[in-house]
Amino acid sequence: MSFYQHESAIVDEGAQIGEGSRVWHFVHVCGGARIGKGVSLGQNVFVGNKVTIGDYCKVQNNVSVYDNVHLEEGVFCGPSMVFTNVYNPRSLIERKNEYLDTLVKKGATLGANCTIVCGITIGEYAFVGAGAVVNKNVPAYALMVGVPAKQIGWMSEFGEQLDLPLTGNSQITCTHTGDIYKLIDGTLSKISAE
Repeated sequence: MSFYQHESAIVDEGAQIGEGSRVWHFVHVCGGARIGKGVSLGQNVFVGNKVTIGDYCKVQNNVSVYDNVHLEEGVFCGPSMVFTNVYNPRSLIERKNEYLDTLVKKGATLGANCTIVCGITIGEYAFVGAGAVVNKNVPAYALMVGVPAKQIGWMSEFGEQLDLPLTGNSQITCTHTGDIYKLIDGTLSKISAE
């Protein structure tokens, strides 16, 4: 076994878990799950069958990654944050054929106790604050807070807020990395390093 599995964790037959990953206390990974290398699954994490988790993701304690949720490389899921996969659930109505896909792109951070409503995409390196409820697509590098979540700024790949307006055209250099970020018509992208 090329990954660490605590003795209390359950990894169903067929699950793929990459080299150097860590599966901690009371985790349950279903047999259809595809998990990359260097991933950390904290205490009491659940990973469904139709789930992909990219390399170097960190899924903190008490997070359930349900079917049709897909995390790209380097996603951080804070403690007790919530994914959903049915938009209008009812106990008495079977809706397993109505699961909606949720995609969290490379490097995004999902803060503690936030909720991600299914069927949306969280952009690269976006940052969702603790306790936020996200119910629509999030642009790359966006800083989202509140209920429902609203964009209040932009974040660098380093994880610091950038001094940029929400819209318009502007440019800034990250003081930590020297990376240059360019805002063009309300869309932020990293241009290069100095």
